[in-house]
Amino acid sequence: MKTRMRMRRALCSCALVLLLLTGCVWSGAAQYSTDQCSWRGSGLTHQSHVRDVEQVYLRCSEGSLEWLYPTGAVIVNMRPNTDPLLTPKHAQTVCLRPRPGSSGASVYLWRDGELTLLLSEEDQAAGRQRCFSLQQQRALFIEATAHTDISKRVTAFQYQLINGETGDQPYSPTAPCRPCTDEQILMAVCTSDFVVRGSIQAIEQAGDDEDRASLVVLSSRVYRQKKRVFIPAGGGTRGSSRWTGHVNVPRKCGLRIEQGAEFLFTGSVMFGEAWLGCAPRYKDFLQVYRSAMLAGSNPCHIDTD
Repeated sequence: MKTRMRMRRALCSCALVLLLLTGCVWSGAAQYSTDQCSWRGSGLTHQSHVRDVEQVYLRCSEGSLEWLYPTGAVIVNMRPNTDPLLTPKHAQTVCLRPRPGSSGASVYLWRDGELTLLLSEEDQAAGRQRCFSLQQQRALFIEATAHTDISKRVTAFQYQLINGETGDQPYSPTAPCRPCTDEQILMAVCTSDFVVRGSIQAIEQAGDDEDRASLVVLSSRVYRQKKRVFIPAGGGTRGSSRWTGHVNVPRKCGLRIEQGAEFLFTGSVMFGEAWLGCAPRYKDFLQVYRSAMLAGSNPCHIDTD
C-alpha cells in the first residue's frame, strides 16, 4: 500500500512538472470568484478539452478557499504581503483549518516538483488542522479525488499566517513541550497577538477536543492584544485593573496551577481562538529583558514599570 502511494505521488509530481513545462496551466475557466485573500471555484465549469490545472495566488495573512465539485487540480501560491520589518530570519507558519464537511480533494505541499500529503479527505472530515513553514513550502497542490457518483462535494478551508516556526506552534502536530529560549521570549513580546502579565486561575476542558486544555488567565496588565482575548474581569469597564481570558494549550504539556506564580503570557490568535506561545515566569522575563536592554540587543520596548 505504501509503495503504491509513493508511486502515485511520484506520478503526480511528474505530471505536474510536465504540465508546467509545457505551459498547460489554465487559469480562467474554473474560477468564478477571487480576491487577494480568498478564492472560490467550481469544477462544473470545467471542459474536457481545456487544461485542468488552475493557478491561484493568495496574498493576505488570512483568508479562505472553496472549491465546489472539484475536478482536476488547483495550485495555490502563498504570497502574503507581510510586514517589511519581518526579515527572512523570522520564520512564518501557515495553518489550514478544514471547514466541516470538506471533501472531494486532497491537499499536498508542493516544492520543487515534490508532493507531500498535508490533508487527506479523512483528515478534513475529522477537522484536523495542519501547519507548514512558509519559508520551506510556498505552494499547495490540491488534487480532486476520483469518485463514481455525482453527489455534491466541496473542498474548503481557512488559512492564517502566524509568526514562528512550525515546530514552535502549540497547534502544530509536532509541537514540543519545552520552554522558550531567551531570544524566542524577546521576539514573542514584539510579534505576538497578545502579551499579558498574570496568573493561571483554572484549567478547563476545551470543548470536545481531548488533545487541548483551556487556561483561565487572570491578568493584572494587558500590554497588547490584537483581538479581544482578554476582557475586563467581572464585567467591569475598560479601565479595570483586572482582565480575564481563555488561552488554549496542548493537554500533553501537562500544565498545572502554581499558586502565587506570575507569568508573561504571549501567543497567537488563530481562527478566533487564542493559543499559548512563550510563557516565562514574569521574574525570569524581567531578568532576560533587562539584560537585553543593557546589551542593546532588545528587539522592541515594553513598559515593565
